[in-house]
Amino acid sequence: MDGPNRSFNDYDEDDQGEVFLDDSDIIHEVTVDEEDLPDADDDDNDDMDDSMHIFTGHTSELYTVACSPADPLLVATGGGDDKGFLWKIGLGDWAAELKGHKESVSSLTFSSDGQLLASRGFDGIVQIWDASSGNLKCVLEGPDEGIEWVRWHPKGHLVLAGSEEKTIWMWNADKGAYLNSFAGHEASVTCGDFTPDGKTICTGSDDASLRIWNPKSGENIHVVKGHPYHTDGLTCLALSSDSTLAITGSKDNSVHIVNITTGRVVSSLVSHSNSVECVGLAPSSPWAATGGLDQKLIIWDLQHSLPRASCEHKDGVTCLAWLGASRYVATGCVDGKVRLWDSLSGDCIRIFSGHADAVQSLSISANQDYLVSGSSDGTARVFEIAEFK
Repeated sequence: MDGPNRSFNDYDEDDQGEVFLDDSDIIHEVTVDEEDLPDADDDDNDDMDDSMHIFTGHTSELYTVACSPADPLLVATGGGDDKGFLWKIGLGDWAAELKGHKESVSSLTFSSDGQLLASRGFDGIVQIWDASSGNLKCVLEGPDEGIEWVRWHPKGHLVLAGSEEKTIWMWNADKGAYLNSFAGHEASVTCGDFTPDGKTICTGSDDASLRIWNPKSGENIHVVKGHPYHTDGLTCLALSSDSTLAITGSKDNSVHIVNITTGRVVSSLVSHSNSVECVGLAPSSPWAATGGLDQKLIIWDLQHSLPRASCEHKDGVTCLAWLGASRYVATGCVDGKVRLWDSLSGDCIRIFSGHADAVQSLSISANQDYLVSGSSDGTARVFEIAEFK
């Protein structure tokens, strides 16, 4: 053996070749509890930050992020400081504040052409903004209580909003004019949207029902309620690209698929063990993704109503987004991490660190180069995902 003063750095391949230890060289054996060893995918390093841009304009937690469908760099964020902002990825010195809300800005949505932005707050007000300038275009007066969500018509500037006072409201954003309201739910309207063809409205409520409406006449076409549907309030909703199916998640831990034309439950997907918080349909395959407070992302084969994969997290899953037409799904988690999953294998292929608190919202840029996350830590972070297209 060499003398004790020689360091490990003094060895090289030309000098010693491979070095082996004999039993006589062992000084002391230490027993290690496997539970004390870090996992290979341990992502608890709080000092790591994988983001390429951080927006810090807010002074309270972020509730919502939205990427423009037209400008791949333009992002809107809203939070508990009663403010919204428009800002651009990579341009840290540019931001337009969206003023006027008197309570938390909890939802932001761009029109399908990217020209307008709708913001809604707990103050019951919907504001419409010019997305390119950040100027206020109009204020849409509606329900007295808070707005739960806002959606745009897929082919025009009609705005739909669900309220805590059990109603749904519709306006023409170009004219700032009220068009119609829809009443029938018996509790807060927690989720809803136009079908992709624009011909129907689907809304879900805390009353455990799904209602299907004619947007022109205001007629309630179907009410989906009772066995075999949800037994507790709906939390999330997604609609198929052909406008035939609605998939809904609930606080009762279940997911159901409804035929929009007939109003009948066609399938029940039961695998979560806690509230289902988010749902998304794959753009290019008959699959769906659901996330829940049971710390799982589940990938579903809708043709067979069976789970393809169950993807375990370290805390509740709050939001998800499919990465365009790829096979990858992004999830936001209460543990502050953003994870990318391969829906074919069910494997976690990337963990993005940086947030110090729960991730509450995710959005994908128009060119699918960036994933933007909003967190309870008061920041929005941008992660590069171009390699996963």
